[in-house]
Amino acid sequence: MGVFRVLKVLRPSRPIHPRGVRLTGYLAVDGGASSGIPWLDTAGSTPVEARLSRSVGLPGPLPDIIGLAVRIPSGDAQADVLLASTGSSPVGRFVLVPRLNIARSPLTTMMPYRGARGPVLLAARSTGPSGRIPASLTAFRRRLAGRPWSMELSYARPLGPWIPFGTLTLTVNPDQGQEDLRFDPVRNPLPTASAYEWAAALRRGSYAVARSPRHNETDKRTR
Repeated sequence: MGVFRVLKVLRPSRPIHPRGVRLTGYLAVDGGASSGIPWLDTAGSTPVEARLSRSVGLPGPLPDIIGLAVRIPSGDAQADVLLASTGSSPVGRFVLVPRLNIARSPLTTMMPYRGARGPVLLAARSTGPSGRIPASLTAFRRRLAGRPWSMELSYARPLGPWIPFGTLTLTVNPDQGQEDLRFDPVRNPLPTASAYEWAAALRRGSYAVARSPRHNETDKRTR
């Protein structure tokens, strides 16, 4: 949390994931899985919005922790799923890993959802286009210009094997000048699932710091 507060001072508006690439596309669920989360186990397709970003905001040539936030319509509300570059092994899926090549990196939720049959993790792994997908945001835009980015979606128990359940297909949104999206998986949980209280508590602390106003803005409002 201390490092997070330092980043808040340096980047008051958005301390982590400061810049991103807007994406749009579709999420398709195959159906027939037995994750214990009905939304993951029921066939369907829905349009989504997404944002790819670099967590620390290091210069493009350097590796950084890659984040992919996906917003899914859910009735009159919305669900936000946050994925980050990790390993995929039973231990590695809980460890953030800086990357230079997104195509080689699994993106996982790290924190499990509460399902009817126990905790469930989600993951996305790139399946196309073939070859390298650079983690530099500028190079990422060039690489995906006119090309869809396809990913296989999987779920797993915390120490279990990854089981495919669907696909995510995204393209770069040409209108990158829109107001930047902000995501919150605590306020906007996955349909038919919930977060464990310990996981929600961890996220609430960092989100509270991120949303807190800058001191000079607070002073202006109180004058």
